[in-house]
Amino acid sequence: MEPAPRPTRPTAMDKHRLALTVLTLLPLAVACGTDTGSGSGSSSVGSDGGSQVTGVHWRVDSLTENGTTRSAPAGAYLRIDDGRAQGNYGCNGFGASAAVRGDRVDLGPARSTDMACEKDPMEFEASFSRTLAHGSLTAAVDRDRLTLTGEDGVRIHLTKEDDASLYGTTWQVTSMVNGDTASSLPEAATGKAWFTLDRTAGTVSGSLGCNRFTAEATVRDGRLTLSTPRTTRMMCDGSLMTTERTLSALFDGTLGYRIDHRNITLTSENDMGLTATAKP
Repeated sequence: MEPAPRPTRPTAMDKHRLALTVLTLLPLAVACGTDTGSGSGSSSVGSDGGSQVTGVHWRVDSLTENGTTRSAPAGAYLRIDDGRAQGNYGCNGFGASAAVRGDRVDLGPARSTDMACEKDPMEFEASFSRTLAHGSLTAAVDRDRLTLTGEDGVRIHLTKEDDASLYGTTWQVTSMVNGDTASSLPEAATGKAWFTLDRTAGTVSGSLGCNRFTAEATVRDGRLTLSTPRTTRMMCDGSLMTTERTLSALFDGTLGYRIDHRNITLTSENDMGLTATAKP
């Protein structure tokens, strides 16, 4: 839902805390994908256009303005559900009211996070956010492709992305959760903790950051029950072992789980947990 130097405004931790504060108010999801979208040769959306546009995670591929097409940054997306739009402009997440009538899409004033990114994502973000905010958009759908055209002729090209599957997906742990607060993994542990659920074997396996593990896993009614894990016995640097101990505490119990496109959140009964993102 993971780099050339960034502008020296807020620190990475400051950005993370700020994003979490605003995203608590705006339930956003992180997505990924950078392929260039199709052109404008889509079929018009009819009177049932809302059913084709809403309830879909649309990855933003590119934006065409004044004859120039610019590829979208990784993570840019749009989703419209139940009168609300949420997404990511290319750097910052946003949320707004939304109305879909036939082939017309109207978004209300947006609330967004306020992170600083590199020049290219910020320039794309400025064009994308301006197009969404200025007047009605005309929607045209062609199978899994969507084109939104603004009143000034700017075209946004998007592609449908399906949610990741609970089973068979390699889920890479990105942060630890304690109540309403999420904390990024230590730098040494980034990319090293992951898990995969096997439906047939009824197991979960992966890495705790240092040691590999396997455990029995039962999924029922939106909850995941794990046994005590069997692990290897390696010793690693301090931050890796700290991450491992925190993750190990989630086993031998029942966790609630929620999949939001390509992100999953696991939460224990005492509000401890983790977030993870599906690897490509």
